[in-house]
Amino acid sequence: MTEVVNWDELRSEATDAARRAYAPYSGLRVGAAALLDDGEIITGCNVENASYGLTLCAECGLVSNLFDSGGGRMLAVSIVAGDGDPLMPCGRCRQILLEVGGADLQIDSDDGPRRLDSLLPGAYSEADLAERKD
Repeated sequence: MTEVVNWDELRSEATDAARRAYAPYSGLRVGAAALLDDGEIITGCNVENASYGLTLCAECGLVSNLFDSGGGRMLAVSIVAGDGDPLMPCGRCRQILLEVGGADLQIDSDDGPRRLDSLLPGAYSEADLAERKD
């Protein structure tokens, strides 16, 4: 990755997004911010639902915002709780992020940035689809 990531800025943007989260059931506000390949930063937040399975993770909002703002590729992502401390994405969200950032997407963590492929080994991707088409 040639783009320099300002992790403090990404965490700050993610923390601001967490303040906008809708979390009346769990009380866990989550925000996400991504650096795109054009240098822009986008954000997303979690949106809970009384039917818990319908809750949208912050990463889902982030990916929706990516396409709503014209698309691109994510280079780095910070996901935080309302207190600004990093959270790791769940397995579902790791798969969703793979689609828009690739295996080398950098994920913020307490221990420093980690490549997505280290968090999602053996991931299912578009290559798997291509191999199985009739």
